[in-house]
Amino acid sequence: MVLSHFNIQAISSIWQGVRSNLRQFLDGRQPMIWLLSIFIGLGVAYAAILFRIGIGLAQLPWLGLMSERIGDRLAALPWWVIVLVPTLTGLIIGLMLKFLMPAHRPYGVADVIEARAIKGGRLPVRAGLLSAAITVISLGGGASAGREGPVVHLGATLASGLARYFELPSGSVRSLLGCGVAAAVAASFNAPIAGALFALEVVLGHYAMRAFVPVVISSTIAAVISRAHLGDFPAFSLPHYHIISYWEFGAFALLGLTCALIAISFQYAAILAERGAQYVNLPLVLRPMAGGLLVGIIGVFFPQILGVGYEATDLALKQHFGLTLLLSLLAAKLAATAITLAARFGGGVFSPSLYLGAMTGGAFGLIAAQAFPDFASSSGLYAILGMGGVAAAVLGAPISTTLIIFELTGGFELAIALLLTISLASGLSQALHGRSFFHWQLGERGLFLTDGPHKHIVRTLRVREFMTFLEDDEAPFRLDPDGEQPWLTPADTLETALRALDRAGDSRVAVIDSNEPGLVIAWASRLDAIELYNKALIQANIEAYR
Repeated sequence: MVLSHFNIQAISSIWQGVRSNLRQFLDGRQPMIWLLSIFIGLGVAYAAILFRIGIGLAQLPWLGLMSERIGDRLAALPWWVIVLVPTLTGLIIGLMLKFLMPAHRPYGVADVIEARAIKGGRLPVRAGLLSAAITVISLGGGASAGREGPVVHLGATLASGLARYFELPSGSVRSLLGCGVAAAVAASFNAPIAGALFALEVVLGHYAMRAFVPVVISSTIAAVISRAHLGDFPAFSLPHYHIISYWEFGAFALLGLTCALIAISFQYAAILAERGAQYVNLPLVLRPMAGGLLVGIIGVFFPQILGVGYEATDLALKQHFGLTLLLSLLAAKLAATAITLAARFGGGVFSPSLYLGAMTGGAFGLIAAQAFPDFASSSGLYAILGMGGVAAAVLGAPISTTLIIFELTGGFELAIALLLTISLASGLSQALHGRSFFHWQLGERGLFLTDGPHKHIVRTLRVREFMTFLEDDEAPFRLDPDGEQPWLTPADTLETALRALDRAGDSRVAVIDSNEPGLVIAWASRLDAIELYNKALIQANIEAYR
């Protein structure tokens, strides 16, 4: 009898727990999110396929083919065509930026991270589609950049639009944003595992189960669709490379440090090119045109740098380039991509990072073979490792980059060497430069997410969100704005408010009208400020643990 009563209590307790968890699952609208993740995977995969077809159509008029393998065709063209086409493409891009794009620039991964951080995962659909069109024309016209970053933004835009249509809460919108990112990477690289982890590692910034499941669903479906239409094989089909000696791990470590220096050089080249473009101060319409002219001139001497560059990357991995050409293409691609981005062509840094890494690793491997002929593996193996090292340091995504290289090359046998190279490249880059390319872009906009959620919160919340207006029985009064007594305006940040409260040594500080200096309209309370901060901090962290 007692045992029966115990069993009933145990079953009842288990049932109550199941009901509670199921209620939380349903209240969070998780079934709808899982269902929407399926449609996002399908839609983004076909969008990525159409994006690639669009690039082929854009290059068809001047190259006569839609394939990415354009090296032979470029070599047969007159020099003036290689200069003229990127220049005229730049004019078209300049007109589109001036008259069609709200921010007068194309969008990319950094905009997706910004949307997740401060915009509740919301991205404007019209601007996202226009940005994708700009990138298609740019890459089809010879701009030296990657296609994956813009596809990530396109996928996130489509996912965000779908989430807004169903009026989902911000947390769910961010999860679906991750679904769009994962599907875009999976479809572009034919890499479903890397797609899911890139979305979680770089965009969402956590691995919570609530986001993990729909992200993986979208990534898997996108990869299946991509493979069905584009083929079930890695992007780079390589001969079997193997490590000759364990003594080589010292060389792999040195390669990782070299990759970090190349990644940092690439980012600083982009920074200097951007500063130079601002210093010259050309009209917006002419800025891409001038950049296209410079890229075209470089392309006359090194046509391998034009476009996405997968063909040249593949040739480096297969050891078709000598040392001089590898080093020349490394320098030319670095300069051309920096100019492309500063000129505001559409394009990303995924493919250029892989390109630079392959050239770096290939050159390093040839030098190592000359120095230690009995211990050095093939330069193709070093090119694979270099590809991972530079890309991980530029993207700030060592985990997902490792898996991207695995899935792109099918080279899981190189796991230990690749992990060593990528970890050292990422570590040294972080030590010297402090942030990835995407977070540098965000920093240029005044958004410093790498400082942690607490810093982001105090810099984005405003006094207007917690101030208390004067009571009806309080007579308005004025302060001397130039006096010693601290004061705030409604637009001041929470960080400014907390410092003012500290200086005042009081529980509240006056808030004055921005349009009428000195006129007090409200009070900012220390208690209200801290309460708002705590709520925002809890909300920012709770999503990462569900």
